[in-house]
Amino acid sequence: MKKQNATHQTPIVRKPLLRHFVALALFAASGGSLLADLTVPVSRKPIGTLVPASGSLLADIALKRLQAGNAHFVDDISTRSNKHAKRRAEVAEKQKPFAIVVSCSDSRVGPEVVFDQGLGDLFVVRTAGHVVDDVGLGSIEYAVEHLGASLILVLGHERCGAVAATVAGGKAHGHLPAIVKAIQPAVAKTKGQPGDAADNAVRANVREVVARLKAAGPVLAERVTDGKLKVAGARYDLDTGRVEIIE
Repeated sequence: MKKQNATHQTPIVRKPLLRHFVALALFAASGGSLLADLTVPVSRKPIGTLVPASGSLLADIALKRLQAGNAHFVDDISTRSNKHAKRRAEVAEKQKPFAIVVSCSDSRVGPEVVFDQGLGDLFVVRTAGHVVDDVGLGSIEYAVEHLGASLILVLGHERCGAVAATVAGGKAHGHLPAIVKAIQPAVAKTKGQPGDAADNAVRANVREVVARLKAAGPVLAERVTDGKLKVAGARYDLDTGRVEIIE
């Protein structure tokens, strides 16, 4: 019997591997670094024709890079990019993070791990319940105004202890009342809603922080209005590792 011609066989591409290739293509299209001199393909132009990206376009590509990195993490195919001695030397004198992540201090929700990023990629502000006080806001403004970041992602997560404690009520000790006070508006807004009370409050708290950052003048509000800065919200699932964008 003659062997079947191998050229007619359909290759099998596993979904995680395909997703990895798509992510790499997005990364390559962005020029690899997504820094201030980022370039991206132009539609209806020959492949290889590039234009500088800025403002909302830069923020959208930064968000796609975070999503692609999270896909790596979920599928356990970390690229380990920017986590080596060469990168350490590159950022030793100057940093240019492509995104700001405001997240909970929970030890299970490290942004660099969850988004498969490395040294110098993310400017991270972390507090219990991802609440933002004046110090946190000033830190964010610094990253926007002086480091050039065009995306702020507020990252809440499943089974957040700070949010759950606020929902449960009771007396908080030490400096914990400041955290509870910041989360209470989200808890009040979702009280009586169907579903899990704590998770409803987590999502509402993300939206509350997003709204506050968008309105924070003069630095952030002005850039949001001008289309130079995007503020988005997301929720991290502790069980699956997946990050869901909250509209």
